[in-house]
Amino acid sequence: MSATVTKRHKLIGDVHLVLVDDQGRYLFGRRANTGYEDGAWHLPSGHLESDESVIDALVREAAEEIGVEIAPEDVHFAHVMHNASSGGRAAFFFLVRAWAGTPINREPDKCDALEWFAPAELPDRMIGYCRAALGSIAVGEPFSVYGW
Repeated sequence: MSATVTKRHKLIGDVHLVLVDDQGRYLFGRRANTGYEDGAWHLPSGHLESDESVIDALVREAAEEIGVEIAPEDVHFAHVMHNASSGGRAAFFFLVRAWAGTPINREPDKCDALEWFAPAELPDRMIGYCRAALGSIAVGEPFSVYGW
């Protein structure tokens, strides 16, 4: 009798910051010099590192990318997406309406602009899974699958 060996999938985790200003707009950065979707607008985001919670990752990425401080209690779950890119990722999206500091571009080597957009007037050029996730958030869907 032969045993079937199942190879366990290792899932990459991403965190995405939906920073919401007092007018209800979301902050986006325009990707540049990355080799992937340069020119597309995207939420501040990054990979989950080992020994880090998704909340800790979001707080860290916000400080690294846009120079704002976010208290963990101000991070609110909005959506999780199982995204097929790079063999499969779990993309976590969090709404944040309170922070300290003024958003600035702290990664000019990867981002050439920051801009606020109203949810009903998102930029034309966005990474597809991000647009899909924001659509799910808009209608209160906490989970989606993209690209499978």
